[in-house]
Amino acid sequence: MSEVMSTFRLQPGDPAPDFTLADAVGNLISRTAATGPHGLLVVFACNHCPFVIHLADALGNLAREIAPLGVNTLAINSNDAQAYPQDRPELMPAFAAAHHWDFPYLSDASQAVATAFGAACTPDFFLLDNDGRLFYTGQFDDSRPRSGRPAYGGDLLEAVRRMLDHATPLARPYPSSGCNIKWQPGKQPPWWDT
Repeated sequence: MSEVMSTFRLQPGDPAPDFTLADAVGNLISRTAATGPHGLLVVFACNHCPFVIHLADALGNLAREIAPLGVNTLAINSNDAQAYPQDRPELMPAFAAAHHWDFPYLSDASQAVATAFGAACTPDFFLLDNDGRLFYTGQFDDSRPRSGRPAYGGDLLEAVRRMLDHATPLARPYPSSGCNIKWQPGKQPPWWDT
């Protein structure tokens, strides 16, 4: 199980890329429409990554905790589903249901959205304010698969609290880590070190 860390290509205050993606049954959802009154958590995820599986239940709980605060959540699967059939769109609803994800789980088949965000791993987290500007990118918490510690979302919850309190973002947040996004042949972004 190799570990890759997020790129920090987007910096706090940068505008997040706009996108419109489909869920597994073809419903189109845009970033602006998905944003809550106080922001949006964008998570690059997939079905098979052990890092995603490790925190999937805790992510569902965190999303339910921050939704009443006006911060919505959505997940994006950008993996090459041909090379990694476990991540095919038709399998996404069952994965989301198993982990009580009550938020959209979208397919980025072109991988353009992952590239635009500078996403590098699954999971990779981007917390946006209600103006669509990045407030936080970094780890969910300090737990990892096989660490013996359950996922709890401490870093991300602290980032949400700071955003809602109009406080400064976390200084030098620890990057998210996980499995690398499975790029389609020839689609690796220019910044990607293969």
